[in-house]
Amino acid sequence: MRHYKKGRKLGTDAAHTKAMKKSLVVALFTNDRIKTIEARAKEIRPDVDKIITWAKRGDLHARRLAIAALGDKELVREVFEKVAQGQFQDRQGGYTRIMKLGPRKGDNAPMVIMELVTEPVAKKAEKPAKAAKKAAAPKKEEVAEEKAEQAVEEVAEEATEAAEEKAE
Repeated sequence: MRHYKKGRKLGTDAAHTKAMKKSLVVALFTNDRIKTIEARAKEIRPDVDKIITWAKRGDLHARRLAIAALGDKELVREVFEKVAQGQFQDRQGGYTRIMKLGPRKGDNAPMVIMELVTEPVAKKAEKPAKAAKKAAAPKKEEVAEEKAEQAVEEVAEEATEAAEEKAE
């Protein structure tokens, strides 16, 4: 029995699935865009992200892991150089994009284009309405502190008034 095997089988035995995934990842890094079946694209996405994360680390061990995963030293050198130049610098993940094309004519398999994302990350601007609400609505702790300060001031004023009346 083969319990605890993760991932899709992709219609082949384990060795062929492993080889197919490796060749798809190599093709994606070589061409920056591939056309494949949706299940295969979803299956290689973690492998691509892992290799780019290794390239972001950039040390010798990460390079050796990438060479073992891809099997091509020159391709690994190119990927590491692209990342060193800052291609995925601002991106915390999601290095690939999958765009659906529709079913294939022969067997109705769902086809997709998978590509590496090259655009820089656009940071979301905080909405002014939320910022105004956050600034306008004080926190409970701040309200409690203000009330305590007011109470202390009132007691101090009463004490000074009482002292002045005694002095007169």
